[in-house]
This record gives sequence, C-alpha cells and structure tokens, in this order.
Amino acid sequence: MAIFAANFKCNLTRGQTQTYLTELDSYASKNHTKDDIFVFPNQAALLPNTYACVRVGVQNAYCAENGGFTGEIGTQQLKEFGIDSIIIGHSERRTIFGESQALIAQKFAYFAKAGFTIIYCIGEDLGVRQSGGVEKFLREEFVGIDTQYENLIVAYEPIWAIGTGVSAKLEDIAQTHEFLRGFLDSALLYGGSVNETNAGEILRVPNVDGVLVGSASLEISRFCKIIESL
Repeated sequence: MAIFAANFKCNLTRGQTQTYLTELDSYASKNHTKDDIFVFPNQAALLPNTYACVRVGVQNAYCAENGGFTGEIGTQQLKEFGIDSIIIGHSERRTIFGESQALIAQKFAYFAKAGFTIIYCIGEDLGVRQSGGVEKFLREEFVGIDTQYENLIVAYEPIWAIGTGVSAKLEDIAQTHEFLRGFLDSALLYGGSVNETNAGEILRVPNVDGVLVGSASLEISRFCKIIESL
C-alpha cells in the first residue's frame, strides 16, 4: 500500500476536475482500492469529498472557521464539502506568498485540532543542498510542528526539483528520508518532478511511502500510470 497525492495547484476548471475525479475513482475502485489516493484541486474547483476511493482535499485554507480574511477559505466552507485533508507548508506558499514558519505552525495546530489529515511539506533550495546544510534546514521547518500528530503525512519536496523536470537523485532521496525517519513515525512522501517514468524507482527507495505529484498529475492517464508503477 502506498500514498498517491495529486496537487493540481492553479490548474484545471471545476468541470475538468469533476470529470477527472469521476474517472479516477472508477479506476481506483477497479484496480487499487488498497492505495490511499488524494486529489487537491484549486479552490474554485473544490468538490464534495464523497468518492469511494479518492479523497478530495484542499491546497490551502486559513486557520479560522470564517471571518474577515479576504481571499481565504475556512473550515465552515470546507465542512460543506466534507473535506478533512489539507496541504500545509508547501514551498510555493512559503516563497511566493510569504508564509512564515510561525503562520505555518499556527495553521498546522488549528487543522490538527480539527482532526484534518495534514500533508506537511518541507524542502530545501539548491543553495542549501550544495552547502551541505540540508538536515539543519529541514529541522528548522519543523519548529512549532507536532511531529507526533496521528494524522500527519510528511512530504519532502526539494525546491530545486519542483516543476523543473529534474528529480533528486535516488541516493539523495534515500539519505534525506532516512534522516527524517530518525525522528518521524509518520508516512513519508517524496515530491519534486515525479512522473510516470521515475515514480517506480522512487517508490522503491527505503522510507518512501508514497509520492506528491504536481504537473504529472494533471492528466489522469499519467497519474494512473504513476499509481500503477508501484
């Protein structure tokens, strides 16, 4: 059994997402019911989390039920969809939108208290990787995070591999996941230019329990091939 998570980011319409989820759920029902499959659409394309084998989650939300938070959604809206899984700490939220570790920890605590499954993202930039300071950097991204939270999934996504088409070397993935396993009991995912060509070998790396997939998940045929690669 493995975890396959699709992060659509700012892609696909609501209609396209609905068609995708219907087809993916049918595929999973027939072929891979033992795998955990998550799909994270953009906010405009959120759909009820009522599929048999696929869990619909949210890419981002604010740590409040509702209120004066322009451009955000809260748990009141998510409850309407039955959504109970969320991505927190993605590097694009950290770098493009300026989310600090303090805010990320605040979000984590809020959604953990609400019982959400949290895919918590960590990952270094190329400068950190080249300097040899990866472990120190990743440790700092756990400041304020309850690593014992029972519904925690950690996704290691080196920033320099996201959307670049260049995945980390298998030995780098193995080394980093071994380091993470030293203080984490949660499932560990790898993300960063995962596709149908390299997913199989990545999933066979020790301590890799699944993958978080970006652009390669936008076409259902490609995502299904990734699921089949295990």
